[in-house]
Amino acid sequence: MRKGSTTFLKVVVVIIALAVVALCIFVLPMIARAVAGDQTFAKWVYPVLIGMYISVIPFFVAMFQSIKLLGYIDKNEAFSDMSVKALRVIKYSALTISLVYTATMPFFFMIGELDDAPGVIVIGMVLVFASFVVAVFAYVLQNILKSALDIKSENDLTV
Repeated sequence: MRKGSTTFLKVVVVIIALAVVALCIFVLPMIARAVAGDQTFAKWVYPVLIGMYISVIPFFVAMFQSIKLLGYIDKNEAFSDMSVKALRVIKYSALTISLVYTATMPFFFMIGELDDAPGVIVIGMVLVFASFVVAVFAYVLQNILKSALDIKSENDLTV
């Protein structure tokens, strides 16, 4: 593969990461200020906001591993143990994000109940299932890559 063929994907990863940073710096504090006066909402919204800030850590770990994986692809090292390790870290990061949002789902339910807005519950479910889908996809890719490496090593032994 020619060098730089994954540049577009790297740019997309960086743009997504910058969007999450902007969300954490501007949007989430704005939400916290908006509910600060209403203690009924604040006691349910703050745990969700804390969960969002906690989920940023594994998110950036996964973004960093994605950049590394794209670098391996650029160097023609896509079928290597390093790629399998990167996919494993992405899988665990996505599962961690899914678990964090699963833990905050009761708060999403209470916010939806108090505000009479079932869309809030759907947003919480989308966050859980989207990260779970990423984890499953990384798991499948990891197993395919592991199998390809095993077949390659068997072929190397027989030749």
